[in-house]
Amino acid sequence: MAYYSIQGIPLTTLAKQFGTPLYVYNADKIREKISVLRSAFDDISLSIKYACKANTNISVLKLMLAEGVDLDVVSPQELELGLLAGYRGDQITFTPSGVEFAEIEFAVSKGAIVNLDNLSVLEKFGQQYGSSVPCLLRIKPHVFGGGNAKIMTAHPESKFGISIHQKAEILDLVNQYQIKVIGLHQHTGSDIKDGKTFEQAASALFEFAKDFPDLELMDLGGGFKVPYSPEDPGVNMQEIGQIMGNAFLKFCAHYGKELKLWVEPGKFLVSEAGTLLTTATVVKRDPIKTFVGINSGLNHLIRPMMYGSYHYIFNASNEEDAQQDAYRVVGNICETDTFSFDFEGNQNERILNEVKEGDVIAFANAGAYGFTMASHYNSRFLPAEVLVDHSEAKLVRKRDTLEDLVRNQIFCD
Repeated sequence: MAYYSIQGIPLTTLAKQFGTPLYVYNADKIREKISVLRSAFDDISLSIKYACKANTNISVLKLMLAEGVDLDVVSPQELELGLLAGYRGDQITFTPSGVEFAEIEFAVSKGAIVNLDNLSVLEKFGQQYGSSVPCLLRIKPHVFGGGNAKIMTAHPESKFGISIHQKAEILDLVNQYQIKVIGLHQHTGSDIKDGKTFEQAASALFEFAKDFPDLELMDLGGGFKVPYSPEDPGVNMQEIGQIMGNAFLKFCAHYGKELKLWVEPGKFLVSEAGTLLTTATVVKRDPIKTFVGINSGLNHLIRPMMYGSYHYIFNASNEEDAQQDAYRVVGNICETDTFSFDFEGNQNERILNEVKEGDVIAFANAGAYGFTMASHYNSRFLPAEVLVDHSEAKLVRKRDTLEDLVRNQIFCD
């Protein structure tokens, strides 16, 4: 089964070579997802902006650059990582939320394209730059879309974007300061598989765009659902591309010129490429449940606890055994950190091939929002990261040491 190896290298071999816990990324899978996305918009001038908050490992960023994928960043630090990876400033879009204006100034100084999401910063931007620096506007289209309420970002009560009902205020500022708006942007949410949701949000943005005569592009965001289990089909990207592409081409015809289409996937490009490898430290047979404790926890993969997210879990050390059992997979953090959530966000047991202490327990779909959301909680070390490319496993981040925990501390007598 494909899950048990990456480019022909067994997961158990990787665990033995590099230790656990370990994040492993499959470069071929990333390239495959880029290709799938491009083919879905084959007839359109498409620019892919990788939402790198999903995974900011420099080696992953370098891979994106080599594949012709630009970056979408949300902080000055992500911007600087992009520059370190070799990106030019104009290949990076800065899409922050609620930041001080100094961050906007920093992004402009690096040549990044700035995406503004509130009226206050729009006015400051106009006062500072007038028509000398182009920008995008992030619009909130008042559309509900996403896997759950925590990852919906375009509804009326979302903190993201300028409300679609504030067009008059936007135009007043744009005209007053002669702000050069070259594009409009929206991002509906995450884990969306219904093409109609994307179409609804895009249509609202296209209607909004009619009063902006000098646009060069439209950014329709990301949020394309990925499959989370062997039985989950994920999203039909060809269908989504056709729906969004047709709506975009129709808009361009009415607008009177051909614009560029931007999309900004994060999870879609890297989620399936990542696997978190852990070791079963204890099999605890309780009168009610059987727990499998691992040498990791919510400090390394917080998505199940934060979002109730499902991750496919399997025993990489026992592929063939017909003996299976129900296990509650839990972490080693001093919290109730369990990974055994089902698709409805409920805690449940997982049916795994028989687990013994020392077995490698693997988590699929760990390439996005895994390491980037990891922490030193309980003063535990961050895991190492490995990239597998051309059937060669390369260490791309060393495992933490005690020195990393205390590096910025000042010891007082």
